[in-house]
Amino acid sequence: STAEALMRSRYSAYVLKLEDYLLATWHTSTRPSELNLAADDSKWLGLDIRAHQQQNAAHATVEFVARYRIAGRGHRLHELSRFVLEAGRWFYVDGDLR
Repeated sequence: STAEALMRSRYSAYVLKLEDYLLATWHTSTRPSELNLAADDSKWLGLDIRAHQQQNAAHATVEFVARYRIAGRGHRLHELSRFVLEAGRWFYVDGDLR
């Protein structure tokens, strides 16, 4: 229903390695042809939504920090993500790392 809700569901999809869902919610203009999450040994630890901003009726941004661990070492992914609403559905477009 919102870009923030999509962001939260996409985070859950990364945790569960749901490649089909991630690709289906990625805008066609920036969507990769495939994902290979099975080879990813990241352990996702949590998501913190820092900001959700609606630019207009069809564009929004979500700033978030996702924490994860690889081989016992902690990492953070801090991104300002862009989303677009098309045909009543939100799609992830891209993001800038912070």
